[in-house]
Amino acid sequence: MKTPNFSIEFFPPKTAEGTEKLRVTRAKLAELNPKYFSVTFGAGGTTQQGTLDTVTEIRREGHDAAPHLSCVGGTRESIRAILNDFKANDIRRLVALRGDLPSGYGMGGEFRYANELVEFIRAETGDWFHIEVAAYPEMHPQARSPQDDLNSFVRKMQAGANAAITQYFYNADAYFRFVEEARKAGVTAPIVAGIMPITNSTQLQRFSEMCGAEIPRWIRLKLASYGDDTASIKAFGLDVVTAMCERLLAGGAPGLHFYSLNQAAATTAIWQRLV
Repeated sequence: MKTPNFSIEFFPPKTAEGTEKLRVTRAKLAELNPKYFSVTFGAGGTTQQGTLDTVTEIRREGHDAAPHLSCVGGTRESIRAILNDFKANDIRRLVALRGDLPSGYGMGGEFRYANELVEFIRAETGDWFHIEVAAYPEMHPQARSPQDDLNSFVRKMQAGANAAITQYFYNADAYFRFVEEARKAGVTAPIVAGIMPITNSTQLQRFSEMCGAEIPRWIRLKLASYGDDTASIKAFGLDVVTAMCERLLAGGAPGLHFYSLNQAAATTAIWQRLV
């Protein structure tokens, strides 16, 4: 793929079996030579150790890795300790997020927004980390308005972020419009498009309801028409997502970040069509 910012995201496995499966998946995806792998960080830091373990294993395998770091519910002391762990393991890239709280957990913590986390990371570690932050082409589900959401994004970039990764979407126009508005607001850093392969319509609808990503009506109806025909769902999803990726890259997207869900097949199939 002729893009320097091709990357793949995993979530930290919770079982020994999951850990072994991820190793197999990672070996397959490493053959695509992504710029880095990222690893998510559970609500309120609930997968903190799993994130660190997975990232350090990726680093030992010789690949660049970017742990996610969420700050809601955290303290300066706890975040500082995590940053020190990352530095001790020669991790030079981070995805800095506000994050979600675990169910039933009060607001708590010393950070309310991701820009505060980015500022803290820069104050504590200088330029040690390449910092990625989140962007929402279709607006963050908790934002009051598109303009408020854009302002929040600009604050994160001004706080010291190097680049951004978007939430996934299936409307390329939403991405291009967001990038245009960010540029008008003074953001010059790369805004990498987040890509979610389509392999399971029920799962996709559930994820999209939680994160506010829109599934266009024509895609929803097409997926529904396949019922339980998983082969047709996957074939359709491959065509739709690949075509969107082609348009994004042709339109100037600086890279693609794949939400792999710890699976190799769909990301590999899309990548092979794009090469």
